[in-house]
Amino acid sequence: MAKNPSLQAELRAAQKQFGTFDSMDLLIPDLNGILKGKRIRAGDFEKACEGGFVFCAGATLLTGLGDVVSGVPYGADDGDPDLPARLVPGSIVPVPWSKKAMGQAFFRMIAEDGGNFFGDPRTVLENALAPLRAGGKKVVVATELEFYLLDGKTEEVRIGAPKIPGTNRPQPGTQVYHPDDLFEVEGFLDDVYDWCAAQKVPAEAAISEYSPGQFEINLHHVDDPVLACDHAVMLKRIVKAAARKHGLIACFMAKPFEEDAGSGLHIHMSIVDKNGQNYFSQGKEKMALPPFSARLRHAVGGLLKLMPETTLICAPNANSYRRLRPDMFAPVEPNWGVNHRVVSVRIPESDEKNLRLEHRVAGADANPYLVMAAVAAGVHYGIKNKIDPGKMVEQGAEIVPKLKIPNRWEAAIDKFQRSKVLPGYLGEDYCRYYAMVRRYEAEQYHNKIAQQDFDWYLRAV
Repeated sequence: MAKNPSLQAELRAAQKQFGTFDSMDLLIPDLNGILKGKRIRAGDFEKACEGGFVFCAGATLLTGLGDVVSGVPYGADDGDPDLPARLVPGSIVPVPWSKKAMGQAFFRMIAEDGGNFFGDPRTVLENALAPLRAGGKKVVVATELEFYLLDGKTEEVRIGAPKIPGTNRPQPGTQVYHPDDLFEVEGFLDDVYDWCAAQKVPAEAAISEYSPGQFEINLHHVDDPVLACDHAVMLKRIVKAAARKHGLIACFMAKPFEEDAGSGLHIHMSIVDKNGQNYFSQGKEKMALPPFSARLRHAVGGLLKLMPETTLICAPNANSYRRLRPDMFAPVEPNWGVNHRVVSVRIPESDEKNLRLEHRVAGADANPYLVMAAVAAGVHYGIKNKIDPGKMVEQGAEIVPKLKIPNRWEAAIDKFQRSKVLPGYLGEDYCRYYAMVRRYEAEQYHNKIAQQDFDWYLRAV
């Protein structure tokens, strides 16, 4: 690889500001959105910046447990080969929670032909974004991540809920949006915001969510969806590190508790045309309020049309499907509406300049890069084919959701594999191997004998 003086200058600037790094974590998101990589020592910094390095390509195509799957390339079948890798410019930041001065950077894999590796989630997202970016348009996005804080000082898996004053008893009820709940974790949040600032992650509002011990942190809108997904996975890492420091455990499972709310990954998206105007507000008429422009309606139509086949991306794991229940405020059917939190695609309160859509289907366990790619695919597909989204759910309307997307892992895999649209956006090879990994993982999961089997059947049968 050619020398990259900009990366070398970036490294020197970071060390001048934060101190000489003793080591650096080099990171890449895998198929699950889990960060993989390696830690290098100071003597290898310049080499990594100047000419890159090599890394196991199959690390991006593993199951959630880190297993290789037979039939998937760059694995056990073909000798687990390495590929060249290069650092992502602009990604060198400190790791504030490390005891010694430490750096962090993202990297991406390079294919044998010199192009971007198909298995890198960045490549998948960039491919899906390309049609939307045509003609100089910018895609502006933000993510919202929900998570639970668990008590890390007990063997019981329970919510670290606020206590009734003067007692050791947990406060009953949801107490949603209660600001005093944020004081209960003030030290944790202080660290999260300080560390986000150090790593240039644009964290915004923190909210006490619907269930005890559940929180949401929002990120600012940016006009680079790949960078927005970098921010999302960095935020997860920061939240987990801050939780460990304070004797807590950060849980990003989609549905950790049967009768409490699941945790979601919400995607906000708008498009700005080459003239700096909101693309969704424009058309034959400017329509920032219902019934909206044809462009926004068609974008929503595409998302709803592809929702059954993109469910596997939004709900990638066995636990994901425990969240998709009609009685738990989770989006379970292709519907849309204004300022309504039960629908799958919500149009938030907005005006002509900031008109946007919010995709609410994905769980917090989903890979942000792939969810963003699925949203980009749906938006473009809808606009290109002028898909009608159907009747909108009116603001304030009471609805009884009907399950119309897959609510079981294998059904979602089947829908994904039969898709004739997604391979054109995400890549045929990637879709093929993504489904193979998910099906293998589903089979392995269902082969396990859970305690519930004994609870239900040991005496009865």
